[in-house]
Parts: sequence; C-alpha cells; structure tokens
Amino acid sequence: MVARQEILTQIGSASQPWDVLVIGGGATGLGAAVEAAARGYRTLLVERADFAKETSSRSTKLVHGGVRYLEQMNLTLVLDALRERGHMLRNAPHLVHDLSFVVPAYSYFSLPYYGLGLKVYERLSGKLSLGHSELLSRESTLEKLPGLNSDRLRGGILYHDGQFDDARYAIALLRTLQDHGGTAINYVEATGLIERGGKIVGIQAHDREDGPVFDVQAKAVINATGVHAEETLALNGSPRSALLVISQGSHFVLPRTFLPGNAALMIPKTADGRVLFAIPWHGALLVGTTDVPINTTSPEPRALPEEKKFLREHIARYLGRAPRPDEILSVWSGLRPLVRKAGVRTSKLSRDHTILVSASGLITVTGGKWTTYRRMGQDTIDRATQVAALPKRSSPTLELRLHGWTSEATTANSPWESVYGSDLPALRALSAPNSSTQSSSAPNLSVSNSSAQNPSLDVLLHPRLPFRRREVVWAARFEMARTVEDVLARRTRALFLDARAAIDAAPVVADLLARELHRCDGWKANDLRSFQEVAKCYLYEE
Repeated sequence: MVARQEILTQIGSASQPWDVLVIGGGATGLGAAVEAAARGYRTLLVERADFAKETSSRSTKLVHGGVRYLEQMNLTLVLDALRERGHMLRNAPHLVHDLSFVVPAYSYFSLPYYGLGLKVYERLSGKLSLGHSELLSRESTLEKLPGLNSDRLRGGILYHDGQFDDARYAIALLRTLQDHGGTAINYVEATGLIERGGKIVGIQAHDREDGPVFDVQAKAVINATGVHAEETLALNGSPRSALLVISQGSHFVLPRTFLPGNAALMIPKTADGRVLFAIPWHGALLVGTTDVPINTTSPEPRALPEEKKFLREHIARYLGRAPRPDEILSVWSGLRPLVRKAGVRTSKLSRDHTILVSASGLITVTGGKWTTYRRMGQDTIDRATQVAALPKRSSPTLELRLHGWTSEATTANSPWESVYGSDLPALRALSAPNSSTQSSSAPNLSVSNSSAQNPSLDVLLHPRLPFRRREVVWAARFEMARTVEDVLARRTRALFLDARAAIDAAPVVADLLARELHRCDGWKANDLRSFQEVAKCYLYEE
C-alpha cells in the first residue's frame, strides 16, 4: 500500500487531469470509481470523512431484491436488484451469503398471500435464485424461530435472501479500486468546484488532516455524496431542497438469546408501512429498521424517541418481551437519500437511482440502494463517458471479482474472520510467532512495521468481541484507517455490535494506531476523546 502522504503528493502534483473524479466514498461513489478504474480510466475518489462513514455502514445488512417493492409492483427495481444480488454473491462470496428468512403468519389468509408473493419473488430471480420458498407448519416455524411469539401463530413462509457486512464490502471496493490502478483518499473534502468556460473541470480540495488546500483537475466530476448531494450541487449554484427527501432508519442490536437459531425473522408490514427484520449478524441480533422523514442531516444521526418506542414495542410483540436498557448492546441510525416525489410517504418512495447532469457538466447520482450499487456505478460512468467525451469502453464489473475473493472455504477461527477472504493468511501472519520479517503473501507495508509478526497481536480486543489486535494493525497498514473510530466502527464492527465493549477496547486501539501512524501522545488523547464522544451516541438511553 502507498502511504497517505505519497497519495496526496501524487494527487497534488498530477500534470494531467484525471479522467474521472468521484466525490463521495460510500457505496455509490466507490461503485462508480471501481467501474471507472476497471474500464481503464484514470480515476480518483475523495471522501471528506472515512469510507462508508455514514449511510453505507448503517444499512440493515441485506443484499435483496426488496419484498416491499414487489408489493408496490416496482418489478423493474426488484428484477435489477435480484440480478445484482446474485452477482454480489458470486463476486464477493467472502462478504455475501445466503440467509433463510421466515415470515410468521398470524392469520390463515396471510399464508397464501405472502406465500404466493414470495414464490413470485423466488421466480423473478431465475438462475440466480438462492433457494426455494416454502410454507411452514406452526411447529416448523417455531423450530426455525425459537423465541417467536406463538400466540395465534398459524404457520410461516420460508424464503431466501442475501446478507452482507456493508462497511467491509465498502472496504473491499476500496481495495478493488486500488487493485485496478485507481486512487482514493479519505479525510479530503471537496470545498469548491473549479469552472472554466462554463464547465466544471475539477475541485478545490481540503486535506482535513493536515490543512492544505489544493486544486484537482478532472475531465468528469461525479457528485456521489448521498444525503449530501444537494450540498455539492449548491457549490454549483443549484438550489437546495429541490431533489431529495431524507428518511431515517434506526436499529437495535440485541443478544442472540432473543432469537436463537440461524434463520432471520421478517415482518412484512409494520405500523409505519415498512418491513421489519430481526437478523443474526456477527453473533448478535440486529432489529430494524424504522422510517422517519427528517429535515436535517448529520454524520451521526441519533434514534428519535418515537423510533426507540417503535422498536421496543415490535420486539415485545414478536419476540415475547421488550429488551431491558442493558440488553440493547448498540443503537444506531442511518439516513436514506430518496428522490423527491410530491405527496408520497418516505416508506412508499422508490429506491430507483437518478442521474442528473447540470449545464456545467457536473454529474450527480443519488437515490438507489446498496444492492444496486454496481448498476448505479455502471450507469453513472456510461453517462460520464458521454459528458467528458472519454473513449467508450464496455463495463467489466458484472463478473468482476472483488478484492479478497477466494474459491476456497476460509478456515476462520470465527465467522468474522471470513470477511478477509484471501487476505486472511497474511492477516494471521502479523501475529504468527517465529515468522520472517514479512509474510510472502502480505502486501508491501507502507507504515511502521514495529508491530509486525508479534504474537501479542493475537489477543482479543475485548472478551465480548470477535476482533483481535492484529485487525487494528491491518486496518492501518492496508485499509487506510486513520482514527480509532475508523477501526472500531468500520474496519471492525465493534461499535455497531456492542458500544460498551467498543468503548472499553478503545484505549488499546488508540495505542496500536498511534504506533502504526507515528502519532504523538497528544494525538492519541484527542482521538480517543473524539471516539468516546461519538460512541456515547450508540448507548441506549430512555
């Protein structure tokens, strides 16, 4: 890996404009950047915070066609998403896997109604189907969902969909971009647009770590900033509040004892018209999501009192009892950019994506969903080639294997370790005793190797977490982690799984990260304090 300062020097000293410059390092921006780099275009991505810092690390962790969109008769979106789901599974089997879902039926009518709908859902996926749906008896439903409220239960319907780790998938996209010659940098903000002759020809960039401001020129500039798309459009003189409606979705993370077993629970229609899920994830139970329209955006949105009440009531309704405050391991929220449509509730707005090209040539892509990120990237780069008159090249990404892809089953000590795929042996080598200076399978180190091949790195960060100290070192060396939050929220998922444990583990992470990044004690103390302030938002409060 190339060190951060070398990347900044490369960006600032480039004598030729980049072919494609993407603003935004979430699913949409990373998907567009991978698409561009895979086609052979000189590609740069800038992210003002960390990759997947906001919406793209806060999803319900599903790779799915969208059952509720089927009920809304949006067959095009469902078909596209089911197709993309199948290819995500093929292209990143270390990150995406099949998961069985059960829809409980509390009336005899709902059995054929949802049974038929889910059979259609299965058939629409065609050759990329993950498995057959089937009707379940009352006894079979309770066997697959132990802990489910059995009062008036008539049976259930089993179907298959995909599950993934969203932030880890984003990191795989980052590494794939780099594997194809693209360049990415986090903590660099686009603070202005450079215009020449009425056309956008680049951005003014601010290095938020060290302070310098510099210009970056590009033939095509893509605004992929999600819920902040209107802010970037405003730099181009466009009015705000004209394009997006922002919806907030919140989640609780509970102990698996609330719903033991390997299947997920799906409630097709809640009081707010959304689908509700209870999903096994990294040894915990993820419950969500809500749908609340909001007027302001925040890098750290907080669950509203009505959302907490909604989740507690539905957990009690379907899982027998509301969780005690100390049983809620983490609570977190994400924002959805929904393309505005007058008079339509957020729960009914489509997750289709929209691509706009301003008169100055700024390309904006927004809307969409994680599952269709690749198609969004393909459509965006198709448009960029027209706007910037780039050489036409076909898209290779439908079958493009992401970084870490492996055909071999990983012999992981924990389910978590499988997210590293083919990098797992090199990761383990960091803590292997009596190893040589550098594992032959590891990439070239770009930062301090003072912790290389240190058996103490095999120690867990916390007894309640599956993450080890070596993951911190790996994140700094090969995954562009710059802060304690980067490591505990997105390179590992500690903050999302157990906020109290993450807070306890933070000092060890700060020590390891400071050593790797050559930071002083003052930096360590400030970064640790910043993380603790953020982490408090993930603790449940009445």
